[in-house]
Amino acid sequence: MTRRAKLFLLLAPTALLAAAAAGILLGPEGLPIRFDAESFRPTISAPGIFEMRVLRVLLAAGVGAALAVAGVTFQAILRNPLADPYVLGASSGGGLGAAVFIILAAPAAAGLLGDWGVPLAAFAGSALAVALVYRLALVAGRIPRMTLLLAGVVIGYMLAGLLLFIVSRWGADRLHDVMWWLLGSLGAGNPGLVTAVWWCAAIGIGLTWLLAHDLDLLALGEEQAAHLGLAPERAKKVFFMLGSLLTGAAVAASGLIGFVGLVVPHLVRMVIGPGHRRLVPCAAFAGATFLVLVELASRSMLPGREVPVGVVTAFVGGPFFLWLLRNQRKVFWG
Repeated sequence: MTRRAKLFLLLAPTALLAAAAAGILLGPEGLPIRFDAESFRPTISAPGIFEMRVLRVLLAAGVGAALAVAGVTFQAILRNPLADPYVLGASSGGGLGAAVFIILAAPAAAGLLGDWGVPLAAFAGSALAVALVYRLALVAGRIPRMTLLLAGVVIGYMLAGLLLFIVSRWGADRLHDVMWWLLGSLGAGNPGLVTAVWWCAAIGIGLTWLLAHDLDLLALGEEQAAHLGLAPERAKKVFFMLGSLLTGAAVAASGLIGFVGLVVPHLVRMVIGPGHRRLVPCAAFAGATFLVLVELASRSMLPGREVPVGVVTAFVGGPFFLWLLRNQRKVFWG
């Protein structure tokens, strides 16, 4: 492991803890902390605000880590520097599932599913879309990467068109709710949802890290990987499922948050190199830190109003990605 990689791994947890502390303590609403002279302890006189911010920070960290590692995974198996977690239709499927529930089913199912309705519908839509892409791309037991990529793009456009049709036909009175979800939000107040995201992230990231050597081989090319003893088709299927799990969990919990899974892997790869054994954990820490800071910015930029998280990541990630594309071409093309 290089010196820069060791330094990155050493500093990354500290950066995440510092970002989490800032996300909890800072914001447009002050966090009233007073010092109890009798017990010599600081106390918070507004515990509701504190608990809400803790949940938001935890959700941001879990979603950011999941999206970053999903981006690493899809860029490796597709061997495409522009691949991101949403390239295989997960975003369009999740958006369609959430929109259908919000527009058509939310009033009737509110008492039955409560806060879980939209996340479950989004996860189901994302899973079905990814399964459809996988089935369409499967040719004689193989998944050609270009076929997989093209199937994901086509299905994504088709589901996005269906989403727009449903919104325009039946969703006039719920348009704000649908658009707010599509633009990304980390305002979930459900501790169970946060726990579920963290479990999915832990499983997906942990297994990806354990199989990181296989990702290194896939990144060399399928023929080269086969010569080195890897079964590339089986490996692609495994990583496809792991990346889809991470993406589906993130989409279900937070809506569509772009650029995290596209920019963060490139940035980390530029600093520590391409080896996935160190790239996976470093990307997870970097993605979590980035999204925690974005969450803080989203509720602090405009007094009294919250900017959708996806808008902030586009403002930050878009120009940065263009800078990478213009000045760091070796990161993309070797």
